[in-house]
Amino acid sequence: MVRGYEERHRTERVGWLRAAVLGANDGILSTSSLVLGVAAANGTHRSVVVAGIAALSAGAMSMAAGEYVSVHSQADTEAADLALEREELRTDDLGERKELAAIYVARGLDPSLAKQVAEQLMAHDALGAHARDELGISTALAARPIQAALSSAASFAVGAALPLAAAMIAPQPLLSPIVAIASLIFLALLGALAASAGGASMIKGAMRVTFWGALAMAVTAGAGALFGATP
Repeated sequence: MVRGYEERHRTERVGWLRAAVLGANDGILSTSSLVLGVAAANGTHRSVVVAGIAALSAGAMSMAAGEYVSVHSQADTEAADLALEREELRTDDLGERKELAAIYVARGLDPSLAKQVAEQLMAHDALGAHARDELGISTALAARPIQAALSSAASFAVGAALPLAAAMIAPQPLLSPIVAIASLIFLALLGALAASAGGASMIKGAMRVTFWGALAMAVTAGAGALFGATP
């Protein structure tokens, strides 16, 4: 092992990265789709901008609340599992040692070595060993409700601000194409950035979000044109 060298794994980014990408993607997509829908329904420039501002405000709060409740439910489940495991360790220490050793045997260790590993790990941190190897709960992947909620709300607001800014500066006749093109560019960049951060193909990530973004905007604009009132 080289001193001073610390491996950095992308799994440590899973919690905040998922929330941030989801929030920004939803912010761009939902706001741009709503703006295009209102514009296609012959809405005035002011009504389009007001709709965009409302989408940003409501969406950011919705994302924060939804993410907090969802991740908090996961945290509650993890806490309940850890409490049960803590009680089992207190009442059946020998059985828990055998259970942990059996896990290592199933993973390929020799039974005698698996027993030694289980003994040493439980002497160091019994609950941590069972949480990690039996329950699959680790520090890197632990649920963090507040972090996820704040990340989702902030990223949604940033994402929503992009098409909203495009709608504010675009002249009325060119509002729809400018917002649509700008939003697709933002989505492609976001998809590429998220794929890069997760170690995946940037091109595939960009194409995936751009395709679904274009489809969502087209459907919303079509609905607005279909049900909008003719001036």
